[in-house]
Parts: sequence; structure tokens; C-alpha cells
Amino acid sequence: MPFTANRTFKAHPRLLSAAKGMYYTDTDGHQILDGTAGLWCVNAGHGRQPIVDALHAQAQKLDYASSFNIGHVDSFRAASEVAALMPQSMDRVFFTNSGSESVDTALKIAVAYHRAKGEGQRTRLIGRERGYHGVGFGGISVGGISPNRKAFSGVLLPGVDHLPHTHDLAHNAFSRGQPAWGGEHFADALEDIIALHDASTIAAVIVEPLAGSTGVLLPPKGYLERLRAITEKYGILLIFDEIITGFGRLGAATASDFFGVKPDIITFAKGVCNAAVPAGGVSVRRGIYDTIVDATEGGIEFFHGYTFSAHPMATAAILATLGIYRAEKLFERAHGLAGKFEDAAHALKGTAHVIDIRNLGLVAGIELESRPGAKGARAAEVFAKCFDRGLLVRYTGDIIAISPPLIIEEKQIDQIFSTLKDVISVVK
Repeated sequence: MPFTANRTFKAHPRLLSAAKGMYYTDTDGHQILDGTAGLWCVNAGHGRQPIVDALHAQAQKLDYASSFNIGHVDSFRAASEVAALMPQSMDRVFFTNSGSESVDTALKIAVAYHRAKGEGQRTRLIGRERGYHGVGFGGISVGGISPNRKAFSGVLLPGVDHLPHTHDLAHNAFSRGQPAWGGEHFADALEDIIALHDASTIAAVIVEPLAGSTGVLLPPKGYLERLRAITEKYGILLIFDEIITGFGRLGAATASDFFGVKPDIITFAKGVCNAAVPAGGVSVRRGIYDTIVDATEGGIEFFHGYTFSAHPMATAAILATLGIYRAEKLFERAHGLAGKFEDAAHALKGTAHVIDIRNLGLVAGIELESRPGAKGARAAEVFAKCFDRGLLVRYTGDIIAISPPLIIEEKQIDQIFSTLKDVISVVK
């Protein structure tokens, strides 16, 4: 099982059998409040009928169509609707099946772009410590989570460097929203990396605007703006990995929109189809697309793709999901609930073992003091006890992450954090 202690799971399995709205149901019939939107992905809530109906209709009409040299109408409709939510001129879309594939695609596009410009020596990629960009070799290479990297260290991509992560408890513990300290300090480390390798060798910098999987690490004020300024100065592409932050998680269509910082490439997945079927993609600045295509006089311009790119079932789910977001104004709803969510999260301050709380939009991270010699054990116990009490949370190391569906009600926000407080208080 993925990212699972398999022996532990088999000894004490947690099995789900159904889901609707804000709740899962396990095989014993107990309801579990979904505090994580599945895995950061079920943004519109579970079992949404418009998506179910769209998938049923699509399966009857067109079950599969290749995107190699042919296409289908809904792939272009879905691309247009995704592009409408992206920053201006980022309207060229390449569909994938997952966030991992989206990242590998984005990295290839960046290298192909520089090659098309006659700068084929620009192949170096810059990621970030504690960054998560999926589990493809490209994503692991630019990622910065050591357990993900160590088993494959000898076969990762060469020519990769990493920025420092942005988490600083000494200066920013218990910040509400973006931390005040460290924006230029952390971003200016890119200048040092550029000085070491020379800008003419660097293709792209990839970061999560808000790092979720590694424990909710927020960008300090001014950080993303400074990264954008440095990359523009040296002709380096800036990639935002928005697998988690895309489609309403921060109360806006994208983190780019929320922060007011426009990258060159955005990766997306998860919330784009409400996780109804595997789907993802890359949104690219039009000039990048044009440069790659115009550099080839004839034939295939970009040697890359997947059997299931723009799969008809995926595009049907995307169209139905984006329709729900519009009709129910879920991005605006998330924005409106962010204050309540923040207050509820920070009410845990002073609870035993809690050494930091951080939040943005409908995302919160509660960091617990680690037990001596047993990092992650305390949070793992909190996860298990919360599940037994009817609440699904996520943990990484000793950090509890909360990221509920955008349809959450205020009373359910209270339930999440009151349950967490009760559980953390009894865990030794």
C-alpha cells in the first residue's frame, strides 16, 4: 500500500466502504468526518451527483479516445475551462493522470523551451528542501523529502539543487496566515545557487506556493514575489506546483491568484476533477508553447505524452467539477470560512505537546513536540485515535494536517478542532 506501514495496517486495518458529502462510512457502518478532503483532493465533497451523472453519460457515449494525432471535443472544452481559471495568458494545457505526471511534464516542458530557444545548456533544475513533487524520478529529484529520496539516490536526475525550506519555528511559530519573517532571506538563497552554477545552466525553479504534504509550510510575506523577481532577472522559468493549492484550497482558483504572483508554468491535479477519476495537467504560458512549437518546422514538436492524457472519463469529471465550483461559488465560500477556520485552529494553542499552529485558507498544520527517539509516533497515535472518534486527519512526521472539503459547515469546523483538542490532550 502506498506510503503505508503495511504490517501495521494489516494488524489493524481501517477500511472505508462509502462516502457522501463531508463523511466517509467504514465497513462497520461508522461515519468518519473527512478532515482532509480525501488526500487534499475532494474539494467539492463526496458523491456529487453532477459528477456521477457526467461519468455515467460519458461511459455510455465515448469510453476512450487516444490523444495521439487525434482528439475528442471534451478534451478541448476541459482545457478551455481550466485555462479560464489560470492566470492571464497561461492558457496552454497539457493533460496528465496525476500530480506526479504533471510535475515530470512541467520539467520536460521547461527543458524543451530553453532548447527551442537555442539554450540547450539550460538543463539544471532547482527544487526546495522538504518539497514534495510526486514520486516520478523527476519529482523525487527536485523534491526534498529525504525518506523519499534515499532509496533511489543513485538514480535521481543529475544537475539538481535545492533551496532551503521556509519553515522557521524560532521566528514564526503560531503565525496566523503568512509568516512575517524570512521572505527575502529564504528567497535570496536562490542568488547563491545561481552564483554557484551560473544562470545560463538553469532551466527552472519549482516550488509549492504552500507546501502541504511535508507538513503545511507557508511562504513568508514577500517570498514568492522575490523568487519571481530573481527568476525573471536571469531568464529562469518559475514553476508553481499547485497540485494541492489549485481549485479553491486557499479561497481562490489558484495560489498564483491568491498571492498575486504569476509563474510561467502551473501543475495541477487533485481538485481539478474532485478526485472522481485520475486526472491532472500542466498550464503553460502561451509564449512557452509557441516557442516550442515554432522551433520545429514539421512533425512532432514535443516528444512526450500518456496513453490516458485527456481521457474522456477524466475530461467529463473535470467539466462537471468545474461546473460545481462555479454554481456553488465554492472558492468564494472557502474564502469566507477562512477566518472561522483560522480561529478554530489557533484555539489549540496551549494544548499539551502543541509547539506550532499555522494556517492559510482552508489548510492548517498543528505541529506536535516529538517524543524522544520516536519522531512521528505521537502524531500517528493522534491520527489513530481521531479515526476511532469519527474524524479523518492526515499526519506527516509529528505534524497534523487539516484540509477539509470546501463544502464544510461551521459546526463541522468546530467538531474537527474540538476532537483534535480532546485527542491531543490525552496522548502522552
